[in-house]
Amino acid sequence: MKIYTKTGDDGSTGLFGGQRVPKHDPRVSAYGTVDELNSVIGLAISAGGDDELCRLLRVRQNELFTLGAMLASGDGKAGDSIHESHIASLESEIDRLDAELKPLANFILPGGCELASRLHLARTVCRRAEREVSGLRAARTKDAPRLAPAVKYLNRLSDWLFTVARAANKRAGVDDIPWKKS
Repeated sequence: MKIYTKTGDDGSTGLFGGQRVPKHDPRVSAYGTVDELNSVIGLAISAGGDDELCRLLRVRQNELFTLGAMLASGDGKAGDSIHESHIASLESEIDRLDAELKPLANFILPGGCELASRLHLARTVCRRAEREVSGLRAARTKDAPRLAPAVKYLNRLSDWLFTVARAANKRAGVDDIPWKKS
């Protein structure tokens, strides 16, 4: 099987289910940003530094692949989807990791060790994906119920990435960088 199909040469792409849409369709933008987020998380994993955190990041990558497939489904029947159990897992891990950390006294700047810095980048891409999926949900009211868990998941995932970045810094012996008003 060849990697190139030439079917997108006209500026269209296929959704799961066979429907063709323009490559600038909001669904394509949404799942494209989720794919970008997945790649940025892969980049963070390549920094290494903490085996447990990298293992947890791989779990999130698989969930993001599921989310991307759901978003790429033209008929809403992509099979697996994001559920409350995924969100509950994120919340549980946030609580567990947060217990290792000093309470936040002020805003912190993105940065620290390499893994944390890459996770802060992933968090910002996650926020963009959340905005795109939220916009898609608003624009496609018939899909709003099936997209609601995706918006909630991405919102919680950005919180999770923030917490994992802080945990990576702590475990690497690097302090968070406090924001200082100019």
